[in-house]
Amino acid sequence: MSALSLQAEPTDRIRHLNDVFRSTFLGGQVVITEGIAALREEVKAEVLSRVRAFKHFTKDNDPHKEHDFGSFEIAGQKYFWKIDYYDKTLEAGSEDPANPAVTTRVLTVMLASEW
Repeated sequence: MSALSLQAEPTDRIRHLNDVFRSTFLGGQVVITEGIAALREEVKAEVLSRVRAFKHFTKDNDPHKEHDFGSFEIAGQKYFWKIDYYDKTLEAGSEDPANPAVTTRVLTVMLASEW
């Protein structure tokens, strides 16, 4: 794990791991939906850039303070991104999302209409 102590609260560790993953796309898998894949390349690049730069977390979009969901608009089109926590085999949910040794993060980027 990077700069955050293993003694930190689990929510703090999850939030840190999510922020690092989302902002770098390193430390998990990034998935785009068919709607995102069908966008013009420059729009797709802007969407992915906005996901990486996202910092507008509120009690409404981040009630558990894990920084695992966000939404934004570009030219009137609404987009969502979501981080889910799986075990290393990607067959079940992670038993401990605060522990990167047992967790694979999957970030999905989608059109809001695909939710």
